[in-house]
Amino acid sequence: MSVLLVAFAVSLLTTLWAVRSAKWLSHLTGDDDLSGPQKFHEVPVPRIGGVGIVLGVAAAVPLLWLRSPDHGMAAATLLACGMPAFLSGLQEDLTKTVSPRRRLFFTAVSAAMAAWLLGAVIRRTDIPGLDWLVLFGPVALALTVFVVAGVANSINIIDGFNGLASMCVVMMFGSLAYVGFQVGDSFLSLLALMGVGAVLGFFIFNFPAGLVFLGDGGAYFLGFLLAEVAILLVHRNQEVSPLFPLLLCIYPVFETLFSIYRRMVLRGAPPGMPDGVHLHSLIYRRFMRWAGGKRAVRSLTRRNSMTSPYLWMLCMLSVIPSMLWWNNTPVLGGFIIAFGLLYVTLYWRIVRFRSPRWLASRR
Repeated sequence: MSVLLVAFAVSLLTTLWAVRSAKWLSHLTGDDDLSGPQKFHEVPVPRIGGVGIVLGVAAAVPLLWLRSPDHGMAAATLLACGMPAFLSGLQEDLTKTVSPRRRLFFTAVSAAMAAWLLGAVIRRTDIPGLDWLVLFGPVALALTVFVVAGVANSINIIDGFNGLASMCVVMMFGSLAYVGFQVGDSFLSLLALMGVGAVLGFFIFNFPAGLVFLGDGGAYFLGFLLAEVAILLVHRNQEVSPLFPLLLCIYPVFETLFSIYRRMVLRGAPPGMPDGVHLHSLIYRRFMRWAGGKRAVRSLTRRNSMTSPYLWMLCMLSVIPSMLWWNNTPVLGGFIIAFGLLYVTLYWRIVRFRSPRWLASRR
């Protein structure tokens, strides 16, 4: 538990500095573009929340080292591997000049480094045919890099409202920690708890007031760390089903895949083109944006934050069953299919203004 507390404290203090320094560093750290299709804040906000998260995780690494030098070295190596993903995202946060393709490239570099230095490679999928393919090293490496980059990008995609991505990641790290303790893998459990502590230190300032944003650096780093801990958990423990991480992360992953389908197939647009019709965007635009009537900044920020709990509940529909049946591949597969059907049904009902009554309630 000490690693969680240290990561939390360092992240909290660093994020506090980011908030307090926003006035004189807004030209460098602030997100002052309020006009984009995925922009839902009303005043410029610093985008460097990822700095506190990375420093929080880094501060907890020495505690792992004291507990076990081997574990400390592995944690430090994993942190170093994540730097290309984090720094490319941070560069975008500070300069607004780094393309999504370039950020994905450096996230892929991070994944390849972790595969080389830590053996974090997908060798099991429990999917007929694909299990045979990943027996070949190059195929396994390519799949691993694709998965890690995809998860990192998916966390960035759902990072649209105060507390949305960060709380979802906390729930996912918590599930990884639980399963790690179930199988006796204390190293990965502690890594996951470090992630929980670091994200909570940021969350306090992000929700509900929206005083600081995760930024691309934070989103890509958290996605990388989440994917790597999940891959290592399956790689090191044969009793853990390979579908456990997939169900655990299915909300952001399915959001990403559905967005690609929607853009390329339905609209004929490039898959990376930003738009404002993600599920979380629709919930805000259809049901939260005009709740209460006032246009004051405080009221608009409150509506922004009110959107996130609905998506937390959606995320919990995958996190809870993944924890309960982490070693049962058929059940996990059934929940993955059920989640996909639920997501598509919910999305199209909202698009067509036939939302469930619980979702359309006004505050």
